[in-house]
Amino acid sequence: MTRSTRARIIDESLRLFAERGYAATSVAEIEAASGLSPGAGGLYRHFRSKYEVLAAAINEHAARTRSQVTEALVEVEAVGTSIPIEERLDRLCRAGLAKVRDESRLTRVFFRDLSQFPELVAVVREGLLQPMFDAITTWFRTQPEYADADLDWPAIGAVLGGAVVHYRLFQETVGEPPGRADRDRFVASWVRLSLGLISAGRSASAAGVAEVAG
Repeated sequence: MTRSTRARIIDESLRLFAERGYAATSVAEIEAASGLSPGAGGLYRHFRSKYEVLAAAINEHAARTRSQVTEALVEVEAVGTSIPIEERLDRLCRAGLAKVRDESRLTRVFFRDLSQFPELVAVVREGLLQPMFDAITTWFRTQPEYADADLDWPAIGAVLGGAVVHYRLFQETVGEPPGRADRDRFVASWVRLSLGLISAGRSASAAGVAEVAG
């Protein structure tokens, strides 16, 4: 089994599933799009069924996401505080937008077809989505500017990460960005809200100390 043929089958099947839907895409169409003779059974030399192709695509995207998250955290540690917090936040937001854009085909398949495959929904949730939100939480907790902020970081990560995901999904489904805010305006506002957490977190910490002392 050659990797190149297998990869073509996975890539083309995901494209077709995103464009037409899982049920409406035939094995022969996947074979034709992958450069194989349609209807000759070439797909079955690499996968036992159309479902196995879908499962492979989901699992490979999840594995890639976990690897990307690990690499991103390593890069964050390498950069450290050598650049201003505003620039670090800007990079984080844009990286999130780029990641959601890269997974646009998978996103279409997820919302259209995966409800019938709960085991694959679990793979997307635990292998792709949750690692993204966990990475945001980890990032904020490791920045010195937020060290004194007594905040619910997992919930904040859900809000900030959810905003990034929603921005791309809204743009793809509706055809324009939410609020008609272009990417640069969205990023600038995301950064500004994130910066506000610094003072908000310190205020919460001070209030907690005062309450204990009182």
